[in-house]
Amino acid sequence: MRREINEIPDAVERLLTQGRSGILSTAQEIRDRDPRFLLSVARGSSDHAASYMKYVSELLLGLPMASVGPSIKSVYGVNVAGEGALSISVSQSGQSPDIVRLTDAFAKTGAYTVAITNDPSSPLAQATTATLPIHAGPELSVAATKTFVTSLVTGLWLLADVKQDAELIAAIHALPQQLLKATECDWSAAIEAITSAGDGRSLFTLGRGPSWAISNEAALKFKETCQIHAESYSTAEVLHGPVSIVEPGFPVIAFAARDAAEDNIVEVADALAQKGALSFATSDKVEKATRLPHVRTDHWITDPIASIVSFYAMVERVAACRGINPDTPRHLKKVTETV
Repeated sequence: MRREINEIPDAVERLLTQGRSGILSTAQEIRDRDPRFLLSVARGSSDHAASYMKYVSELLLGLPMASVGPSIKSVYGVNVAGEGALSISVSQSGQSPDIVRLTDAFAKTGAYTVAITNDPSSPLAQATTATLPIHAGPELSVAATKTFVTSLVTGLWLLADVKQDAELIAAIHALPQQLLKATECDWSAAIEAITSAGDGRSLFTLGRGPSWAISNEAALKFKETCQIHAESYSTAEVLHGPVSIVEPGFPVIAFAARDAAEDNIVEVADALAQKGALSFATSDKVEKATRLPHVRTDHWITDPIASIVSFYAMVERVAACRGINPDTPRHLKKVTETV
């Protein structure tokens, strides 16, 4: 896992070099079709990548994007209307039958379907109109890291090119060097807090907007690599009920970007610190919470990508401190095929 985290900057550079023609041609086709809404098909880490794309679509293109449960087709046998939609399916392996079936169903009901996958020969790729390989290279650790990041960058790049947003596209191409710096951020303070807090079995991750998708991914990684029960919440919701379980020493990690949601995230991180939480945030604006070293990119939409890279470097160390091999989490395997 650590080796693959260190490979993320090179994997993104490879994607930016080798993926250009596919992005440009697919983006042109999408502009020509002028979709009215977007759909996503994904599970697990891939679904968190799709959640990030949802915010990008809505913030950048002004087009709503909805996640559709694969069971709608694979279990319940229902065909959902796809006419006028752009459907994006995200799967590192492209193997899961339920993802493939729903994607194929959307194509048959009129959607323009795109696969974002690490295997351009996979069943998912065969079921879509367009395939965008993420060029991550082999990923052997069960925990997805470089495939998650390259999926984020692929989806973002596609939507940025649909918008023809030159500033954002330039920021995407500047990511490799910034992600290299992100791998070097020292989150030792958070590691100590997590490994020494109470029974070390529960914590919150927080975010809002695109950073909430990153918070979701972080919570999953705590569970699968560290056997820590982590729950992800939007900072718009955590003070409404979940805050009741916060007690002195309860760890909280808040993911903030340089965007319109940063002040709210900081406010909540500080409020939880005042309640006794060991509260950390990727922002220079915190007063009560502890600042985590972080990398700001050339665009606020790309900031969350750097945050998850720094988090991955930290969570791998948490697993090691707990005596857990993050490469082979118990009960898990690399490819999950769900019907």
